[in-house]
Amino acid sequence: MRLYWEVMRRALQRQLAYRTENLAGLITNSFFGYLRAALMVAVFQTSSSIAGYDEHTAITYSWITQALIMVVALWSWWDVELTIRSGDVVSDLSKPFSYLGFWLARDLGRAVYFVAFRALPILLCGQLIFGLHWPSSVGAWLAFTLSTVLAVVISFGYRFLLNLSAFWTTDARGLGGLASAATMFLGGFVVPVRMFPDWLQSIVLVLPFVGIMQIPADLFIERLTGDAVLSALGLQAVWAVVMLGCAQLLTAVATRRVVVQGG
Repeated sequence: MRLYWEVMRRALQRQLAYRTENLAGLITNSFFGYLRAALMVAVFQTSSSIAGYDEHTAITYSWITQALIMVVALWSWWDVELTIRSGDVVSDLSKPFSYLGFWLARDLGRAVYFVAFRALPILLCGQLIFGLHWPSSVGAWLAFTLSTVLAVVISFGYRFLLNLSAFWTTDARGLGGLASAATMFLGGFVVPVRMFPDWLQSIVLVLPFVGIMQIPADLFIERLTGDAVLSALGLQAVWAVVMLGCAQLLTAVATRRVVVQGG
């Protein structure tokens, strides 16, 4: 565990080197957060409640999902794919530690950085411009924090699987583009899944995508309470285990492929 802790810590420190890039990303995310929130204001001019959201919680939903973009790495994460294309994956696989655990630790360190230096400033910006709905109890904060950790793990497992497809394809990023679009729509980033037609909700709400955006956002605005909180966290935990299990299985298959091809 000491090894993975050090990997996570160094991944966080690595992100600190990109201060200018983060500042540019922060300004961009805040700008689009404002646009998305302004759109919600326009939508609620003709209605006081839509799918259980009032104007205040809908605006907050827009800002919290905007804040989570880099925490869960919603798109453009190709670190593993780059090592496969360069051949560095061979040395990574031969090292005496879990290949999956190494990359998970790196991703958690990256996520911690973006919580502090991207998500929190974006939420503060939203608070200054619109005023947000913040969790009102310690329990709500704990549920949201746990949900965010699980969201990062689910997202990591999903992204890791997409990256590993580079073992079998010449360009994994084409598939990744389609996968990112599916995550944005089915995960509740574009519009809350609760605003989907009832027949579509029943399908989407059991898929892993809602665990990346929709569930953490709903917990932040306290749309989920009581047993619904436990059910949502349970769904996330199940998908986190499933994603990591599939990632470990595909890693084993990919490792055999490297050996067959001669390293």
